[in-house]
Amino acid sequence: MSTYERTCLIRGDGGRTIRRILERIGNKWTLLVVATLHDERMRFTDLQQRIPGVSQRMLSLTLRQLERDGLVSRTAYAEVPPRVEYELTDVGRTLIDPAVRLAEWAVEHDADIERSQQRYDARQQPDR
Repeated sequence: MSTYERTCLIRGDGGRTIRRILERIGNKWTLLVVATLHDERMRFTDLQQRIPGVSQRMLSLTLRQLERDGLVSRTAYAEVPPRVEYELTDVGRTLIDPAVRLAEWAVEHDADIERSQQRYDARQQPDR
């Protein structure tokens, strides 16, 4: 029995917990936000500038969800103009190590996966 299967048996939920959490942290922006916040507290605009391609809307939604999940804290300061800063919570910081390992795995195996996809796609082409 695999570690995954044992974990699911212990929880008794058939893997629902694991799928729910992976769905959340595996989205397009979550790990980038977590990695960007890894060492510091940041304002929204600074985060947006450091995460290429993220729209204001997607960053806002991602931060809101991470705050709801308890991975990011939001601090609003009563200043004019208002200042809001985000930082990882203690639980959010525990995600850094697995995220870095996953990123390293992705970089290490990207070329392998690309070659495999090309071979697969070539086999799927109808004979000419």
